[in-house]
Amino acid sequence: MNGKLRTLVTAAALALAATGLLPATNAGAGPARCPTLKTSDGWYGDNKARIETLLADHCHDKGGRKPVAVFDWDNTVVKNDVGDATFSWLLRHDRVRPPKDGDWSTTSRHLTPEAATALGRACPTGVRTLPTATDTRCADELLSVYANGTTTTGRTAFSGYDHCRTEPRYAWLAQLLHGWTTRQAASFAAAARAENLTAPQGATQRVGTARVTGWVRYYDQQRDLIRALRDGGFDVWIVSASPEPVVDVWAKGVGIDPAHAIGIRNTTDHGRLTSHLKGCGTVRDGEDTMITYIDGKRCWINQEVFGVRGPAAEHVQPADRRQVFAAGDSDTDVSFLRDATGLRLVLNRNKDELMCRAYENGDGRWLVNPMFIEPKKRKTAPYPCATTGYTASDGTAQPVRRPDGSIVPDQPDTVFQGVPRRSGVASPA
Repeated sequence: MNGKLRTLVTAAALALAATGLLPATNAGAGPARCPTLKTSDGWYGDNKARIETLLADHCHDKGGRKPVAVFDWDNTVVKNDVGDATFSWLLRHDRVRPPKDGDWSTTSRHLTPEAATALGRACPTGVRTLPTATDTRCADELLSVYANGTTTTGRTAFSGYDHCRTEPRYAWLAQLLHGWTTRQAASFAAAARAENLTAPQGATQRVGTARVTGWVRYYDQQRDLIRALRDGGFDVWIVSASPEPVVDVWAKGVGIDPAHAIGIRNTTDHGRLTSHLKGCGTVRDGEDTMITYIDGKRCWINQEVFGVRGPAAEHVQPADRRQVFAAGDSDTDVSFLRDATGLRLVLNRNKDELMCRAYENGDGRWLVNPMFIEPKKRKTAPYPCATTGYTASDGTAQPVRRPDGSIVPDQPDTVFQGVPRRSGVASPA
């Protein structure tokens, strides 16, 4: 083709493109398409469609600042609890170090004298690590304090804490990592992860004389959702009440790097973890009174995700400094879920306060979904929202209240195993 003819053809093509009869292939790429969810199974009602609408409204950084999505981890992104899995692994492999001079009160400021005495009697001193793989008496005492919050004789193991800021049992797992480096703690979590992912669904394992859960699975639906959010330009974070080295290991399985995973953080001494914890807001390092739990999750999200420091981190921020999307499964997630400005996904595990708020759905932003693996059956009695659904800072049971102080009425359980999941059917949540 000679130069004159090439010029005429090119001009004709550009003219046709201008009329819309032909695509202008070199006119610059158009806006990237917003991602959608590839997995449909397991989503209830119109939950999937509403999430995809949220993705379309916020994807690819349309407003300048990246929209933020925050997920709880245990029983939200995975089935079962990675903290529990790690604790069991520590006991089965002799990886708990005894406290200095056998003084168990140094492992938690909230440990009761009765629990410290019971642990001191059950577990040996003068050893580098406790022989919990074979010493069932010591293993049983540790497991009872961690799992039940009581000694093996039924005595209360923890006291004197703010029930809206910390759960001493969860904190204790991080505190029992004292003496190890962060890398060593992560290696323990990695070994526990490998065991629990390869174990068959429903497997148990022996810890001391007890049989405990021995398997964990990632939810395919949550992996898919996290993938879609990240592809859509969301800044995706994990916040968990498991130790941060543990969360870091597991979060990599859904493409979240450690810089975007927040868990319970220990202070360190010469590179080794101590039995004291990092603080947030008004709580200083080493005070050990706030972890990533209920209001503590709000504080840590505000501090680490949005850069809010000091006392302000404990409070609800303006809408433009809050997460657009949040997902959780428990009362421990209530505060950061309520802070989400777009949608709040709740996996139904029959947790009173969370389900009271999700089912009332006062602003239309709550989505309730059965768990993706082994979902709960219907709770036969309504959730006791109007009487005992909320646990106050002092541990007393109180009514669940709206922001204006009015009481949320009792709510029936309507999203559970066996409910039809036809697409296009509005969620009762």
